[in-house]
Amino acid sequence: MGLRYLTAGETHGPQLTAIIEGIPSNMSIDFDELNVQMVRRQKGYGRGRRMQIEQDSASIVGGVRHGRTTGAPIAIVVENKDWTHWTKIMNIQTNEHTEEEKRRIRRPRPGHADLNGGLKYDQRDLRNVLERSSARETAARVACGAIARQLLAAFGMKVGGQVIRIGDISAPPNNLSLDELIPLTEASSVRVVDKETEARMEAYIDSVKADGDSLGGIVECIIEGVPVGLGSHVHWDRKLDGRIAQAVVSINAFKGCEIGIGFEAGMLQGSQVHDEIMYNDERGFHRATNRMGGFEGGMTTGERIVVRGVMKPIPTLYKPLRSVDIDTKEPFTAQIERADACAVPAASVVMENVVAWEVAKAFLEKFGGDSMEEIRANYKNYLERVRAY
Repeated sequence: MGLRYLTAGETHGPQLTAIIEGIPSNMSIDFDELNVQMVRRQKGYGRGRRMQIEQDSASIVGGVRHGRTTGAPIAIVVENKDWTHWTKIMNIQTNEHTEEEKRRIRRPRPGHADLNGGLKYDQRDLRNVLERSSARETAARVACGAIARQLLAAFGMKVGGQVIRIGDISAPPNNLSLDELIPLTEASSVRVVDKETEARMEAYIDSVKADGDSLGGIVECIIEGVPVGLGSHVHWDRKLDGRIAQAVVSINAFKGCEIGIGFEAGMLQGSQVHDEIMYNDERGFHRATNRMGGFEGGMTTGERIVVRGVMKPIPTLYKPLRSVDIDTKEPFTAQIERADACAVPAASVVMENVVAWEVAKAFLEKFGGDSMEEIRANYKNYLERVRAY
């Protein structure tokens, strides 16, 4: 079946649950590192009060014994601390609390799944849509990605990321290695390298929030140590760059993805775009540049993977937009469910883990086995063959 996961749960329900299938046996799990990723997702300048309530942690409740995977499906639970305030409204059994009917949502918010989901699933209470479509679900996706990046780390691959832009403020470009980049971005409230840009972005978020509005931006994920040949050119749905793009755009509020120089390639001549092929005894075949972000023909080149995603501004505003009541069909200004002025730094963490998942999935497709020992043998043999090519 390969590597896959499912998630379940609502934003104000008791918990989020994830089931991961396909992780090989005998992989050591670093539980602290798992929860480092959960905490990273909640950080970032511009987040709302919900992040102060949750204090996320992920608990593994199946598929791991004595710190090592068994080959069975891995079950992960992320509790929702806010559930205690929603037990009547989100009651799983029959609703006997008629006084809570006033909490039924009949006014869809622009920019959310409310109206589309209500129409599609024939729901007269739009809470049944927004509870699942909420970005809260990304906590479960980060937990799954955190397991995937531990698999990648076991084979020498490292994952990191940074914020490229918030609103109309761009971070200066850099070509730092992840060893250089990660300490700087982890120390930054907006996940940028330099403090001057950080201060400008914070001030900009504050001014936009004071005006009742919100901001989006662009984030970047980098993976180093990736071998050549993950993915395939033989079918459209086996191209790893295409699968990564689909995964990135599936993140809440993400509306685009580019790899390497991305859309800039459409403004340049061919000689300014393609990566020339080089060879030396130390590195073997490699590229002189990495404008293609580590991909050619849907396959990894052995250079580092560079992926960017664009996140739209959060649509829940203190300056509400116009909509229409589904009962009365009368216009109104959309209600506020909760609001972050800017979630771009947190979205950077989500994207890291989503991209890591796709790379780990392709890695296991290429070198898969039922145990880590089997995969290591397959991987070693492949690297030796590539080196002698």
